[in-house]
Amino acid sequence: MDIQVQNFAITNLRRRPLVVETGGFVAGFTPDTDNPYLNYATPLPGVEPTERDVAALIGAFRERGLLPRLEFAPEAAPGVAPVLRAAGFGTEAVHEYLVCTPHTLMLPPSAESPYVENPTTGEEFADLDAALAEAFDGAFAPSAQGAARLRRTQRSGGAARFVRAPQGGVAGGASCSPPAEDTAELSGVGTRPAYRGRGIAAAVTAALTEAMFARGAGSVWLEYSGEGSRRVYERVGYRPQGTRLYLSLPRTRQP
Repeated sequence: MDIQVQNFAITNLRRRPLVVETGGFVAGFTPDTDNPYLNYATPLPGVEPTERDVAALIGAFRERGLLPRLEFAPEAAPGVAPVLRAAGFGTEAVHEYLVCTPHTLMLPPSAESPYVENPTTGEEFADLDAALAEAFDGAFAPSAQGAARLRRTQRSGGAARFVRAPQGGVAGGASCSPPAEDTAELSGVGTRPAYRGRGIAAAVTAALTEAMFARGAGSVWLEYSGEGSRRVYERVGYRPQGTRLYLSLPRTRQP
C-alpha cells in the first residue's frame, strides 16, 4: 500500500496549478497561498537523490518564498529521508495512515446518523470552508480561495460533504480528492466544537468514502490526528496500513 499511496501523492501533486519536477522529486504549488500544506513536494518511489538534487529542490521553494517541505511514505523511498536530514531537514510529524476498502466499509445506521449533504451553492462552499477553519482551531483562515478550492475538488472528480447546523450554516464536513492510482485521499474531516460528539465526523467520512467507491476507487485512505478521531474512522471501516513522514527545512538552516 505504501507504493500505491506514494504514487497517488505524485499524481495528486501533478494536479496543482504549478508543478516543478527535479531530481526525482515532484513539487506542487498553489500560487494563491503560502500555506505549507498546499505547497510541498514528494519523491518518486525508490529514488535515491543526491545532495545536488536536494539543493535544486530547496531552490524551487526558496525562489517562491516558500518553506521547503515534503510529505511521503518513507517505506516507498527509503533513500530519501537520510539525504534530506543531512541537508538540515527536520521532522514535523510522522502520521499513521488508515485505509478503507469496499469490504471493510461500515455505514452508520441511517436512523442514528446526521443527514449529510452535498454542497452546491457558493454560500454552502463558503460555510463549509469557515466551519473547517474553526474545527481546526485557526490553522487556516476562511477565505474565498479556500471555498473555491473545495468547489474545484468536487468539480474535478472529488467530493465534498457537510452536515448543516440547526441554526443554519455548517456544523462539520470534509472533502475527498479525485481518485488516482485506484485510491483517493479523504482529508480535512472537521466538526465545529459546539457540535462535536453527535456523529458528524463518522457520517461525513462514511458518505465520502461510499461516494469514492461508487466512482470506482478500490480504496480510500486518510491520516488521523488523535486516538479519538482514529476510533471514529475505525468504526467506519478504516484500518492501519502504514506511515507518512513530514519533513521541512527550518529557515535558519536554509543555505
